[in-house]
Amino acid sequence: MKYLHLKPTGLLKSLLLMLLFSTLTNVSKANEIDGKRFVTLCIMIRTTPWEVSRDVKLHPRDEGNWHTLEGVQALRTAFAKNNPDGRLTWGFTMNALEDQRENYKQIRDYVVACQQKYGDEVTYFPGYFPAMYLPRERVNREMSEAIQLISGMVGKGYRPQSVIGGFLAADNLRYLAEKENIHAAHAVIWSQHNIDGGGADGSPSYPFYPSAEHFCKPAQGKEDFIDCVNLDGWTMDFICARRSGQNGHQITGYNSRRGVGPIETYKGWGLELGHREVMHTQSIHFDKGVELNGFGWVTNIWEAQMVHEFGQEFICKAMEMWVTDTKKRWPDVQFVSFGEFGTMWREKHRSGNDWNYRFVERGSGLGDSYNNLEIKWFMNKEFRLALQRDWHIKGSPTYVIDFTRYDLKAKEPADPSPGRPVKDWSLINVMNQKGLRPQDKPKLLNELDAADQRLIRKYYPQLFEKQKQ
Repeated sequence: MKYLHLKPTGLLKSLLLMLLFSTLTNVSKANEIDGKRFVTLCIMIRTTPWEVSRDVKLHPRDEGNWHTLEGVQALRTAFAKNNPDGRLTWGFTMNALEDQRENYKQIRDYVVACQQKYGDEVTYFPGYFPAMYLPRERVNREMSEAIQLISGMVGKGYRPQSVIGGFLAADNLRYLAEKENIHAAHAVIWSQHNIDGGGADGSPSYPFYPSAEHFCKPAQGKEDFIDCVNLDGWTMDFICARRSGQNGHQITGYNSRRGVGPIETYKGWGLELGHREVMHTQSIHFDKGVELNGFGWVTNIWEAQMVHEFGQEFICKAMEMWVTDTKKRWPDVQFVSFGEFGTMWREKHRSGNDWNYRFVERGSGLGDSYNNLEIKWFMNKEFRLALQRDWHIKGSPTYVIDFTRYDLKAKEPADPSPGRPVKDWSLINVMNQKGLRPQDKPKLLNELDAADQRLIRKYYPQLFEKQKQ
């Protein structure tokens, strides 16, 4: 057999080099996440608490005087003091983007300067609850309006890589991917249930591609796949998160959203104890978590108005303590924007089939993070599973406290409206950690239905071997 030898032309050589460069670049981006630790932080700029749209404000308080250039600069300075290469995300509500008061103009100019100097991300933050109060089409339309405003404000062809959405319906995430070419969004607050009047428990706590059926459900295949990585907004203490709601921020109460958030920790418990809880929560992800998952990620949102409400000295000291000690304990940790992190994860996991998260926590012993409890979470495309035991008692049984199947059909609520909100968007089926239904009573693995046991064995057969011992 004779072979035809073609001498590469200049054009062909160029195309081959471009293809090789593209392949190497994609491999490099995919490897950017391996073995590394990341923190994503958003600072939120708003005009009132719980803004959902220009005219939909769930709280009447005007926070115009609570947002000052001095306060915003102080927060960014505290963040950068021992973290000069760190980047963050600035999230603006629609009203904060359009407010013509001098302090908001100054803040917007400063944030643009931060984007140009540090590489910070500037994006839209439609409050925390657009999915609960606005029809999907309106959310989509206002996201496009806000993105256009931000592009004009920053200039030079800038577009954000992510949107900070609180809770966004599946249709909103698909719209971002297909119409705005944005492929990452903070669209879930993990485990939130009956906090700030609503919630949506049921999702994985780490990044995933959402299903067209429900934004808390990972996509099961090409048919329901949405190419917009769903990111959590606050990293929770898994022990605290087992309950529904909260009865205050003090150490004597319980708060199911406690973890790294500044209000539930530093403000609620004071700098020393609050900081211990924050560092404990981070250690779940940055110590054993890196070994189990191949990377570690902590995510957080700070509201700029806290500088006024709780005092600039206090809040900036908390920010400095958090960032400084995080860098000191885990020197390789990278503070990146939500958009950067979502992009890195997306490059690593193109299909959405190859992630399998595991977490182990023993409580901090502070407040409602009970130090006698050990919880193990397992999260993959087909289900999430939580096991709990009292490790202080030798031979204590291990109970299932959550088993949420993603291979089952799911459906989001119909469109809400400001006058007829839909506040619970949870994805709850077999068992849920909050324990609100009779079927949520903890049980042994071998007490689950046979079909449920088979699904768990498919991923984690060792769990049943351990139960026999």
